[in-house]
Amino acid sequence: MRFLHLADLHLGKQMNDWSLLTDQEAALQQIVSIAVSEKADAVLIAGDVYQRSSPQAEAMALFDSFVSQLAGLGKKVFIISGNHDSALRISYFSSLIKSSGVYVSKAFEGKMQSVTLQDRDGEIVVWMLPFLRPSQVKRKLPEEKIATYQDAVEAVLRQTPVDPKKRNILLCHQFITGSETSDSEERAVGGLDNIDAAVFDAFDYVALGHIHKPQKVLRDTLRYAGSPLKYSFSEASHKKSVAIMDIRAKGDIAVHTVPLYPLHDVRLIEGKLDDLTQMDYSEDYVWVTIHDELPPPDARVTLTVNFPNMMKFSIVNSRTKYDVDVLAMQRMENKTVPELFSDFYRLQNNDQEPSDAHLKVLDKVLRELEETP
Repeated sequence: MRFLHLADLHLGKQMNDWSLLTDQEAALQQIVSIAVSEKADAVLIAGDVYQRSSPQAEAMALFDSFVSQLAGLGKKVFIISGNHDSALRISYFSSLIKSSGVYVSKAFEGKMQSVTLQDRDGEIVVWMLPFLRPSQVKRKLPEEKIATYQDAVEAVLRQTPVDPKKRNILLCHQFITGSETSDSEERAVGGLDNIDAAVFDAFDYVALGHIHKPQKVLRDTLRYAGSPLKYSFSEASHKKSVAIMDIRAKGDIAVHTVPLYPLHDVRLIEGKLDDLTQMDYSEDYVWVTIHDELPPPDARVTLTVNFPNMMKFSIVNSRTKYDVDVLAMQRMENKTVPELFSDFYRLQNNDQEPSDAHLKVLDKVLRELEETP
């Protein structure tokens, strides 16, 4: 049987205040095509379906369309909730949609849910473990001593009758020690959410979600699918993909990945202003950094001709000494004139704020302009 493994869709997510729904729709359509071309029997979605626990209607409609297409093609679909999801909302109508071959993890009640599939080599048990916090497990298993995320997962697994003679697949949304992270993931302070990979030794394949970079952890069959899109500039170097897993007889598993190609890539671009203006036109989402000593005030505007989807613009030179994001977290059009003046002054003066005297002069000039007929 062949499975397609993906995770961390984060439908409805924005990046630097830009909606990514159109990009996400394109990525999901690409995944549907891969499911068809790779002849996948089932699709594993390992959590973080949505960006927030109360997703907007457009995000929900997009996911509904995606899953409906897969089910219409005869693909079984397995879905667990991640730390960004509401387990209750994700599992809404779960009992009804089972008849369509779509299986959704319910809110945790003390033990894992499972679905048993059959192929020519016997039974395959798909276990679904939604994202768990220690407090959740402690409430449902009060007899267990639970202080950490690892304690919580181990306690749940002790309640789980995994038959080692059968082939067992686990969907899980947690942080495994040793995995490589990026800026767009939410982590517990101090690494308290770390879980040792050995906890999952009983499972033939572990379909992981939570980490956005596609990667295996210690073995090919303990794997993060990664997010289908780049959700921060720290992911600019990532090669996004989905994992394809063939499970045959017990112990006989083959894994390969299929690359994903975004509607708009996420890239870091830097250099001298003159050189950047000679670059090819691109609608990718970019963070442009220029290294000019005396950049013109309209440098950012000039570069939007080449890069209309520029999300961030920075200047690094001997005056700034380090990266100063000119756009910051606020759109320039939302800033007042004194705020824009302060931004420009900091860029030219090693991040020093303008003095009261400077601001008084500016205020005087602005008042004079307002009084000019």
